[in-house]
Amino acid sequence: MRALVPLVTAALVLSAAGAAAATTTAAGPTRVQADVLIWAAGEPTPEGPLGAYAYDTELVPPGTKVALLSVSKGGRTTTLLAVRGLVPDRSYGAHLHVNACTVDPAAAGPHYQQVPDPVQPSTDPDYANPDNEVWLDFPTGDTGNGAVLAQNPWTYRQAPKSVVIHANATSHGEGTAGQAGPRVACLTLTARD
Repeated sequence: MRALVPLVTAALVLSAAGAAAATTTAAGPTRVQADVLIWAAGEPTPEGPLGAYAYDTELVPPGTKVALLSVSKGGRTTTLLAVRGLVPDRSYGAHLHVNACTVDPAAAGPHYQQVPDPVQPSTDPDYANPDNEVWLDFPTGDTGNGAVLAQNPWTYRQAPKSVVIHANATSHGEGTAGQAGPRVACLTLTARD
């Protein structure tokens, strides 16, 4: 992918997947027929304007762009994450989290889980898995850009508040499930009806 997937394209992909019908403008979606739409676009910086934070500027260089669109409707949730300007030729992990971003990487809290694990942080693969959480791992390729589409067979019980990019791809192993290394960036999400 040579450029960040524009929000118009993201909305069309989600619509084509049967998730929602939307119209967009340069400012983002203006009308969406969905139960929950979660949207964010931003440029993580050390200062974190608009709720976007880069915690590791070697892995999230200045100028990195992140966009996320998630639609939860009709018993399904479809989420598209697109990034531009990360380190080329490496894999990152990414997940939706329960709290908004702050200067403290831990403030975003645990991963959103449709069925919450009573033990946090969750590393039990019965809870920490791509069916119960929204896992958005992606490779960057030689351009430093990447995109991923995740689909889950449920609608949000409550809207997640952030997307966190991690330094590594997500582990599926017993006792390490859901772990993806340090949190390198965080983007606060805005829920819209």
